Amino acid sequence: MRRLTKCMAACFAVALMFSFAFSDVVSASTGKNTDSINEKFGLPIVVVGDSLSEAQKEQVREDLGVTNTDNVEEIPVTADDIVKYINGDANSRMYSSAMITREDEGHGLDVQIVTPDNITQVTVDMYKNALLTAGIEDATVDVASPVKVSGHSALTGIYKAYDTADGNLDPERTEVANDELDLATDLAQKEGLDNEKVTQLLTDIKQEIAEQNPATREDVEQIVSDQLSKLEISLSDEDRQLLIDLFDKMRELDINFDGVKSQLDDIATTIQDKIDEVAGNEGFWQSVKDFFKSIGDFFKNLFS
Repeated sequence: MRRLTKCMAACFAVALMFSFAFSDVVSASTGKNTDSINEKFGLPIVVVGDSLSEAQKEQVREDLGVTNTDNVEEIPVTADDIVKYINGDANSRMYSSAMITREDEGHGLDVQIVTPDNITQVTVDMYKNALLTAGIEDATVDVASPVKVSGHSALTGIYKAYDTADGNLDPERTEVANDELDLATDLAQKEGLDNEKVTQLLTDIKQEIAEQNPATREDVEQIVSDQLSKLEISLSDEDRQLLIDLFDKMRELDINFDGVKSQLDDIATTIQDKIDEVAGNEGFWQSVKDFFKSIGDFFKNLFS
C-alpha cells in the first residue's frame, strides 16, 4: 500500500510539472471575428489558394476566423498571380491563404501564422520584413494553410489584395521585397544559420540604412559588412554579393525605412526575445531531463 501511495504521488508530480511547463501552449481562437463590418476600410479581404479543394477552402476560412462570409471579400490567388507579383513559376500550386484587414495609420503591421505547422519556410518576421519593404505598413494579416507548404502563395495573395483594394502597390518595391524573401529563405537553410539569425541580419541592415541613409553602393557594402561582422555571420562571397545587391536595389528605389523604423525596432526586439528564449529553453530542458532522471531513480529504488 505504501508503495502504491508513493507511486501515485510520483505520477501526480509528473503531471503537475507538465501542467506548469506547458501552460502557455493552449488553443486559442485565431483570426478576426467577421460578424461586424468596418465601414471605414471596407471588408477584410480573404485570399484563398486556388489549388485548394472546397473542403480545404472551408477549413482555411475556419482557421482564419471567418465567421460570416458575407462580411469578407474573397478572391482566389492563382499561378498567374504568383508570376505577376513575385515572379514565380506559372505551374505553381497555390495553397497558403491569408486574410488582410486594413488598419488606421500608425497601427503598424501585425502578422500571425494561424497554422504554424503548415507554413514551413516563411516566418512571421520574414512576412513582416517583406511587406514593409513592399510598402504595406498598417494592417492585420493572418496566414493559414491546410497542408504543409512554403508560404509563398500567401504573400502573393497579400499583394493581390492590396492591388485589388487600391492599386497603389509599387511593382518595383514588391519585386525587391520578393528578392528579399527569397534570399531570407535561402540563407536560413545554410549551415550555421536559422530563421531568427537571418531575420535579425536583414532587420539590422535596414535599421542601419534608416540611420545612415547610404548614398552609394560602397556605403551599402560597408553596412552589410559591419552587420555580418557584428552578428558573427560568415557567408560565401556569392551570398554576400547577393545581400549587397539586394540592399543596393533598395537604396536605388529610395525606400524610406526611417518611416517604419519603429516597426523594424519591434521586429528586432521580437527576434532577440526568441533567441534569448531558445537559450533559456536549453536550461529548462536540461532541468526536465534531470527531473526525469530523478523520477527514474525514484521508481528504481521504489521497486528494488
